[in-house]
Amino acid sequence: MTVNMRDFLRSFGRIGLLSFGGPAAQISLMHDELVDQRKWLSEQQFLGALSFCMLLPGPEAMQLATYAGWRMRGIPGGLIAGLLFVVPGALVILSLALIYAWFGQVPLVQALFIGIKAAVVAIVIKALWSLSKKALKKSSHLMLAALAFCAMFFLSIPFPAIIFAAAFWGYISTHVTSDHAKTATIDIHWSQTCGTVVLWAAIWIAPIVVLWAMDATFLSSLALFFSKLAVVTFGGAYAVLAYMTQAVVETHGWLSTAQMIDALGLAETTPGPLILVTEFVGVLAGFKQDGIGLAVVAGILTLWVTFTPCFLWIFAGAPYVEWLLDQPRLKGALAGISAAVVGVILNLSVWFALHVVFADVTRGQFGAVPVWASFSPLAAGFVAFAALLLLVLKVPMMTCLAVLALASGGIHQLMP
Repeated sequence: MTVNMRDFLRSFGRIGLLSFGGPAAQISLMHDELVDQRKWLSEQQFLGALSFCMLLPGPEAMQLATYAGWRMRGIPGGLIAGLLFVVPGALVILSLALIYAWFGQVPLVQALFIGIKAAVVAIVIKALWSLSKKALKKSSHLMLAALAFCAMFFLSIPFPAIIFAAAFWGYISTHVTSDHAKTATIDIHWSQTCGTVVLWAAIWIAPIVVLWAMDATFLSSLALFFSKLAVVTFGGAYAVLAYMTQAVVETHGWLSTAQMIDALGLAETTPGPLILVTEFVGVLAGFKQDGIGLAVVAGILTLWVTFTPCFLWIFAGAPYVEWLLDQPRLKGALAGISAAVVGVILNLSVWFALHVVFADVTRGQFGAVPVWASFSPLAAGFVAFAALLLLVLKVPMMTCLAVLALASGGIHQLMP
C-alpha cells in the first residue's frame, strides 16, 4: 500500500526517536505503530518480515523498518525509514563518543563508568537468558551452544567460522519431508535483483576503493574490518561484540577492553540499533590516531560500511520474502546460528565480567585468565546489585544504568 508521505515521515521519525531498549523493545514499538495504530501492515505481513530480517546479518530491527518502508513506498521509502531509524542514535553516539574521548580520563567520569560497566554485565546476561529460552529448543542446540562457547573462549576460533559452521550444520541436519509443498512464487526477474545487488555493492565499497587509492591505511583497515563485521553479524550486536572486542583490542590495538565496555554502556543509553557501538569504536580509534577531525571521519565511515549492507540485503531480498520463508533448510540454518549465538554471548558475558571484576586479566593458552590479586570487591558488588535490579526486580534498563552510574559516582565522592 502507498502511504501519505507526511504520515510516513511522522511515524518513522517517531520510531527512530523512541527506539530505546534493544531490538525487542524496538520491534514492539514498530508493531504498535505500523500494525495496531496505523494498520499499514497486517499481523501476517509483519511477522513474515520479521522472520526474513532474522535470517539476515545485521540489526534486525533496523532492517525491519527498512522493509516496512519498502512495502509502503518502494526503495525511496525503505531508504528513508532505515535512515530515520539510525540517524538520531548515530548523532547522539557521535556526540557522546567525542565527549568521552575528551573527558574519559577524568576521575569522576571513570568512577561513573564503573557502575555502567557493572550494568553492562547484567544487561548481557539478561540478553543471554532471553535468547537461550528461544534458541535452545533441542538437546542438539544446547550442545551446539556449548561447542560455540568452548571454540571461542578456549580456542579463540573466529566468530565468522563459528557462525558458518553452525549454519551448515543446521542446513544439512534439517529433515525435509516429501509432502512439503512449496507454494510461494517469485514476482521479480533475476536481472532486476542483479542490478540492485550491483548498485548497492558499488555504493558500499566505493569509499573503501577511494581510501585504498589514497593510501589511507588506518581508514582502509577500519572500513574493511567493519565491512566484514557487517556480513557476519547474525544474532544481534551482543553476538558479534566478543569477536569485535578481540579484533579491535588485540589485533588492531585501536581501543582497550575497558573502552569497549564503556562503548557498549553508552550505546545502550541511545535510540537506534545497538550495533551503533561500531560508530563509537570508529570515533575513539580515529581520535587516538589523529584527533577530532579523523575521529569524525572514522565515525562516519564505520556507519557507512555497517549500514549500507543492510539496504543491500533488504532491497535485493524483499521480493523473495515469501519464497525464502517457505524453505525449511534455511530455517534449520537459522536455528543452528541462533543456538551457536547463545554460546557466543556466554563467551561475551564471561569476558566482560572478568574485565569488570578484575583489574588485570591476562591471556593464557586457553582463554582469559584473571590475576586473582587484582579482584575488586566494589566492582563485584556493583555487578551483583545490577543483576538484582535488572534480573530480579525487573527495573528498566535505562533506570538501571542511571542508578549504577550515580551509585558509583557517589561512592567515589565519599571516598578519601
